[in-house]
Amino acid sequence: MKILVPIKRVHDAYLRPRLAPDGSGVDLEKAKMSMNPFCEIAVEEAIRLCEAGEASEVLVVSVGPGACQDVLRTALAMGADRAMLIEAPLHVEPLSVAKLLVSIVEREQPDLVITGKQAIDDDSNQTGQMLAALLGWPQATFASNLERKGAEITVTREIDGGLQTVAMALPAVVTTDLRLNEPRYPSLPNVMKARRKPLETLSPDTLGVDIAPRLKVLKTEEPPPRKAGTRVADVAELVDRLQNEARILRAES
Repeated sequence: MKILVPIKRVHDAYLRPRLAPDGSGVDLEKAKMSMNPFCEIAVEEAIRLCEAGEASEVLVVSVGPGACQDVLRTALAMGADRAMLIEAPLHVEPLSVAKLLVSIVEREQPDLVITGKQAIDDDSNQTGQMLAALLGWPQATFASNLERKGAEITVTREIDGGLQTVAMALPAVVTTDLRLNEPRYPSLPNVMKARRKPLETLSPDTLGVDIAPRLKVLKTEEPPPRKAGTRVADVAELVDRLQNEARILRAES
C-alpha cells in the first residue's frame, strides 16, 4: 500500500503571529516557519502504518515556494520515503491545492491519502474533503484512530457528542485530528539521511492545473481586546448579574 501525505509550511504554531502593516494578512517576512501541526500527525500516522507492515511507501507532497523544501526534508527525516514539491506562490486556495493533488494521485496511484484536517494559517478545513470529492473516493474526517483490515480501513472519528467508527474500502482519503498520535522528533542521523532522499520538483503548468486565485482578501485585522473580568461579592450577586446581563445582551441582539 502506498500512502500520499500532503503537507503545508505555515507560521510556527508556538509563536504569536503579527499582522502585515498594510492589513493584507500575517507578516511572514521574518517569521519562523514549520510544518503544519496536523500535517505532522498525518506524516506520523503514515510512517506508523509502514512500520507495522501495512504500507510499503510514504510519499509527501507540498504546494508552495522553494522554501517548502525544509518541511519536506523534515518529513523525510521522520521516515517518509520520497518527497515532491509543486512550486507555486505562497498562498494557493484549497480548491487549487485539491486539483493539484488529484494530478499527483493520478500519477502516483496511492491507495490512501492522509492529510491534516486543516492548516493553522487559514483554518479552511477544505482540502481533504475537496480532494475526496474530485477523486470520487470515500473519506473520513477528524480521525482519532486508524486501522487497516485487508482492503478496508477502519477510522474512528470525533463528532459532536462522541465518537463514530466507519469502515471504508481503499482507496480513500482520511484527515487527521489532534488525538490520532504524537509525532516523533527526527533524530540527527535521520536528518542527515533525509538530505540524500529523492525530492522531485514540479510546477502547476506541468500538471495542467490553473491555480489562479478566485478570492481576494480585502482586510485582515486583530480581534478586539478581551475585556477585563470583575469580582462579585457572593453567589447571589453572581446569579443576579448573569440573569440581568444575559437579558440585556438578548435585547441588544
